[in-house]
Amino acid sequence: MKPSTAGLVAFAMCVGVSLAIARPQTTRAASASWDSRGAAAYLDSRMEWWLQWPNAQRDHDTACVSCHTALPYAFARPALRRALGEHELSAPERTMTANVVKRVKLWKDVEPFYPDQTRGLPKSSESRGTEAILNAAVLVARDLGTGALSDEARQAFTNLWALQFKNGDLKGAWAWLNFHYEPWESNDGAYYGATIAALAVGAAPGGYASSSDIQDQVKLLREYLQRGAEKETLFNRVMVLWASARLSGVLTPEQRQSIADAAFAKQHEDGGWSMATLGSWKRSDSTPLDAAGDGYATGLVTLALQQAGLRADPRVTNALSWLVRHQDAKTGMWLASSLNKQRDPATDVGKFMSDAATAYAALALAEMKETTPTR
Repeated sequence: MKPSTAGLVAFAMCVGVSLAIARPQTTRAASASWDSRGAAAYLDSRMEWWLQWPNAQRDHDTACVSCHTALPYAFARPALRRALGEHELSAPERTMTANVVKRVKLWKDVEPFYPDQTRGLPKSSESRGTEAILNAAVLVARDLGTGALSDEARQAFTNLWALQFKNGDLKGAWAWLNFHYEPWESNDGAYYGATIAALAVGAAPGGYASSSDIQDQVKLLREYLQRGAEKETLFNRVMVLWASARLSGVLTPEQRQSIADAAFAKQHEDGGWSMATLGSWKRSDSTPLDAAGDGYATGLVTLALQQAGLRADPRVTNALSWLVRHQDAKTGMWLASSLNKQRDPATDVGKFMSDAATAYAALALAEMKETTPTR
């Protein structure tokens, strides 16, 4: 059986910064189809740049995995490949995956993304926990195309489970990078990371989540996520709603309904969502947050609601229409704004949030049963 587009959808996290992007100058009419080829071309070009960017380079000739560019790309590109009728991984996908495989195989030899010696305690342990989850997530996204879990992915999961906390407030979760950058690398980041782990475990092909040798660890993960399901930011609650669709037993039906209701309550009349309303954020430079709808919030919330079984809800349909209208006709991207500070959207660094927005918007649109991508 071929894996579904929904099965190719997954997770995201980062080892970078969310940055400001301007509002789109050109948008598509509500009745027009979306440009999957343009989205793929934009994401390919951004991944190529990321792999060469000096700040992304790590030891053993590898690059780190970022939430704003690398992970969203890893999750969205397979869905775009299906939409476009492509059969081979793109060149940036092959390079990115090869980097991850190398780091998984050399796990005891590669340096942490951010060592204590250069970044201070406890960055080594945070880096290890973060990367262990990211590696498993990337390789699961790749393996879904074959329907079988690879040896490299199994090793990535072995690395992951070895770092899971067994006691304390983070029991069931992992150490997670905290640079005080919202929404991924912040005080709430460990919960976000655990949702990514749940997505990876639940989506892994071959019934991995039911493996007898990991049931104690999976139980701890479920319990940790359920403990925070009603008190986390709406951003994290949307993430756990998505995770609950991939890994059973994460949320009760009442919790799932409560999160969906809370998300719909923040939806704008035009169908979009804004990241500004998904948490209590404040920029370090005191500039105001952008309250308008953005591609990242709208793509992510729409995707989570679709995965939660609400594809037919007219509010989800309205959100999909928003996404079609707000794809930039010239670049193929969707835009978003930083929660941390204002940045120049014309720079490569200033496009980070557009990278994430484009990936999640494309994933949500790829979930539509009837869609006609152009070109």
